[in-house]
Amino acid sequence: MADSYVRVRGAREHNLRTVDVDIPRDALVAFTGVSGSGKSSLAFGTIYAEAQRRYFESVAPYARRLIHQVGAPKVEDITGLPPAVALEQRRSAPTSRSSVGTVTTLSNTLRMLFSRAGDYPEGVTERLDSDAFSPNTAVGACPECHGLGRVHRVTEDSLVPDPSLSIRDGAIAAWPGAWQGKNLRDILAALGHDTARPWRELPRADRDWILFTDEEPVVTVHPVRDVGRIQRPYQGRYMSAKRYVLHTFADSKSDTLRKRVQGFMVAEPCPVCDGRRLRPEALAVTFGGQDIAVLAGLPLSALADLLRPTAQRADDEVAPTLARDLVARIEVLTELGLGYLSMDRPSPTLSAGELQRLRLATQLRSGLFGVVYVLDEPSAGLHPADTESLLTVLGRLKEAGNSLFVVEHDMDVVRRADWLVDVGPHAGEHGGQVLHSGPVAGLADVEGSATRRFLFTTEPPPGRTPRIPSGELTLHGITLHNLRGLDAAFPLGVFTAVTGVSGSGKSTLVTRVLAEAVGEHLGAERDGAAGSGEAADTDSGPMARAQLTGARGLAAVDRLVRVDQKPIGRTPRSNLATYTGLFDAVRKVFAATDEARARGYTAGRFSFNVTSGRCETCQGEGFVAVELLFLPGTYTPCTACHGARYNPETLQITYRGRTVADVLAMTVDTAAGFLDDVPAAARSLRTLQDVGLGYLRLGQPATELSGGEAQRIKLATELQRARRGHTLYLLDEPTTGLHPADTEVLLSQLHGLVDAGNTVVVVEHDMGVVAGADHVIDLGPGGGADGGRIVATGTPAEVAAAPGSRTAPYLARRRAQPGTS
Repeated sequence: MADSYVRVRGAREHNLRTVDVDIPRDALVAFTGVSGSGKSSLAFGTIYAEAQRRYFESVAPYARRLIHQVGAPKVEDITGLPPAVALEQRRSAPTSRSSVGTVTTLSNTLRMLFSRAGDYPEGVTERLDSDAFSPNTAVGACPECHGLGRVHRVTEDSLVPDPSLSIRDGAIAAWPGAWQGKNLRDILAALGHDTARPWRELPRADRDWILFTDEEPVVTVHPVRDVGRIQRPYQGRYMSAKRYVLHTFADSKSDTLRKRVQGFMVAEPCPVCDGRRLRPEALAVTFGGQDIAVLAGLPLSALADLLRPTAQRADDEVAPTLARDLVARIEVLTELGLGYLSMDRPSPTLSAGELQRLRLATQLRSGLFGVVYVLDEPSAGLHPADTESLLTVLGRLKEAGNSLFVVEHDMDVVRRADWLVDVGPHAGEHGGQVLHSGPVAGLADVEGSATRRFLFTTEPPPGRTPRIPSGELTLHGITLHNLRGLDAAFPLGVFTAVTGVSGSGKSTLVTRVLAEAVGEHLGAERDGAAGSGEAADTDSGPMARAQLTGARGLAAVDRLVRVDQKPIGRTPRSNLATYTGLFDAVRKVFAATDEARARGYTAGRFSFNVTSGRCETCQGEGFVAVELLFLPGTYTPCTACHGARYNPETLQITYRGRTVADVLAMTVDTAAGFLDDVPAAARSLRTLQDVGLGYLRLGQPATELSGGEAQRIKLATELQRARRGHTLYLLDEPTTGLHPADTEVLLSQLHGLVDAGNTVVVVEHDMGVVAGADHVIDLGPGGGADGGRIVATGTPAEVAAAPGSRTAPYLARRRAQPGTS
């Protein structure tokens, strides 16, 4: 008989210690271990990478020549390895033109349905090509908004937020600061405008010209300078505030400048297509009495209901054939708990878990068999009720003749696996060993496993008395997305968990509505480089803002910190050391060495962003981009510096026998010992250890970090700051990507923030976290149009007993279940 195992020999990728392991095919195999233990290095970095390499070996020679630069995984041999498909948590942020329809390719079939079987207006004899129904093509996109559905404009209110100010005092807030803004004010004065008079008192004609004119007059300016400075006149060219904002937003290469001017713009539906993104010819075609924009805007479950009568017709015409395909594919998505999504939902608004499930559903319909699917935490972002459906879908993939290798932290999913590969015992250099490879029950005998305690513990969960709130923050009449006239109360001085099935409105309530309300109240005092403001940014411009009828209790909050899972950077140049600021201290240490001072090297020399010190082949990135033509691009170590980032002269400077590249290659745990007498660096490193990130390398590229790791880096960056006043911390699923042991470490930090007098609000699916909260707000009962209501609120015990809550039975079971983390 053929060998039914994938046999790995001598795996040494990342921290793996020459691992030998045998893994059965045609099974659901769970890879477990603490964060950084090496489980992903084994599943993705070794097994999937080798399967991918073998596939690439079979493609055309020209492509293979490029692919060879990527390199093979560090493993002696793998036998019994079938073709593999990876479904990872997406690290990069998709563009606003990407949608649920494009990710799943459902939009292709819907466009074909309208092209071939749509009802055309009377007199139209030629049918439109399917591309004419796409807002992402030149033939389909509305010419006014270029297929985005929204246009951006500026108004007097957006450009001049405080009309009581004069031009001289900065009434036109949209103008640039420093000398360029003063230049524009001096030009206006030279043109004869009164810059000392309050803006609201200026004549309407003057205000309109100053803000909106397309003229660019040139005038001689006699600037008023400080005494002693040269009073030299110059020729100044005027640019209106509107022209400056739109020009900067469209053409500036600086993300910071673009984000700044975006705040002075107003996004509204396109007046030509009314937000429907398409040309009139395409919108004139209907199916079932509706145009394609209407159908794309329906929840997928509602779209399937509309198409089902056509799909059930017995004939073999085009319409029933295409409708049957659409309905069958939508039913898989509905089974995965995604029926609340619409086809036109932009991808940037989806969670990483939603994106992965969309791709999983697409694979289920592909009909492949004999394939190894390598999945990265498919339960991430899933309510326990949705996890049941996920397991059903995974079971169907296995029954179709496939193998499933799943990196997973959800113990409920792990218990359902056929086989368990537990990696550890700890993270980084203290991990990299396979502690157990066999049936799940066998892990009970492995004492060194961190997973064992959470999988088999028989002790009852510790009880904790909920804290008494110090006050309450209430929001009234919330309207945004599926929240419709909602009233919500958040107790202050306690730990609150917001729960509900996917799409119930949790993130909208916390990371959008609550964050915007508190942020606007605090105004310029709003703090937190930990992600504030990023949630509102998409390529299509500002998102819709929440509407409130009232709010109370905002004055009790002195500071707002939002910690989200957005990447800390999009290229290998961004990393842990630069984001947290600890690299500034490292560069100063190297610049202070005797050799560096003798050569005249400053701290800037040790920045990989500065020409003098970096490797010019990769421009300090350590990697070079490799374009693979018809395959996704990738990065490969620089052939000149071999990933060190610096030129040879810079690497001749050492501190305690180590180069700056050596320090970047250290883990946080190692660096904490090496730099323990450098206060600025030691403080950052200690907080990173406190949130369980001791295994990460200081120079680890941002592109290699998971969403959960990025979130904890932001939290650590915030924790190292001096705290002042009552701070409201908002976190969106902070336990994503965390082993239960790591969740314990993180929770001790979050509860410590509450004990210090602050308020923590988390959106969370982990029932262990929810059971240990002081207060729970449960949204639902379903997702999308079936959600958006608070179905239960109170202590965990009260919510666990609430009728009509889909969270209640899982919370009640967790409260009674051993091993509450």
